Amino acid sequence: MMAAEAGAARNTLLAYGRDLEGASALLEGRLAEARPEALHGLAEAWMPLKRATVARKAAALRRFFAFLQDEGFRADDPSSALPRPGTERPLPRVLDHRAVDALFAEIERRKGEGGTAALRLSALIELLYGSGLRATELVSLPRNAVSPDKPFLILAGKGGRERLVPISDRARAAVAEWAAQVPRDSLWLFPSGRKHLSRVRLYQLVRELAAAAGIPPERISPHVLRHAFATHLLEGGADLRAVQMLLGHADIATTQIYTHVDSRRLIELVNSRHPLADAPPRSAARVDADAKQP
Repeated sequence: MMAAEAGAARNTLLAYGRDLEGASALLEGRLAEARPEALHGLAEAWMPLKRATVARKAAALRRFFAFLQDEGFRADDPSSALPRPGTERPLPRVLDHRAVDALFAEIERRKGEGGTAALRLSALIELLYGSGLRATELVSLPRNAVSPDKPFLILAGKGGRERLVPISDRARAAVAEWAAQVPRDSLWLFPSGRKHLSRVRLYQLVRELAAAAGIPPERISPHVLRHAFATHLLEGGADLRAVQMLLGHADIATTQIYTHVDSRRLIELVNSRHPLADAPPRSAARVDADAKQP
């Protein structure tokens, strides 16, 4: 249709095809019948991408679903659930502490059954949630990136900017267990054939874990775990500038999308930390008298 009716150029068709194939891979081949909830999951998977890229991918899917509806393959068009990048980036869904606990409980259950797959999954989730790594940063870690005796690593992130990434004792222990299973000649901490684990496969592993833990898979993605890392730090009283450094954001305005924390906690913070919080209110007469003092 795009070639015959819209006269799209070859490069446009190739880009359109890549966008559809990428979305289909994230939805495990069920793009054509995807419901709005699944498209929300796509939007979360696209969070690390530039707004222009997200806009292009969303536009491709809108055209695809419109075609399916026009041709009678679908009775509805779910594309209203796709993001429309504007002046603000869409927020991923919040993953609460109970959901995180459920994920790790499922990992422990699998580790109890034995096998290396559970060890790899444990290392992946510990680094995603415990260190706030981006999906691409995580899957492309060199084999010896995480040292057993160093509680941090230095990463070159977007734009070549270096940042310090804290590695908790739990994460280092999980990585050490997994690293013992990695072939010595591997260049990567998470190898897959001759390359490293792909972002798409990581996304699938996270969603499979969520389903097994009783969490709707559309609620979770690798970026949601990075989002939970930042949100839970802020809820615990972390400084916004510190979180900016940990996430590797050049602009603190980007970090501010993670500050949708409980408004009650913010009110309590003002009431407990502001210098006037414990001072008794002054009467109007007292204010006038003070103003007349020389």
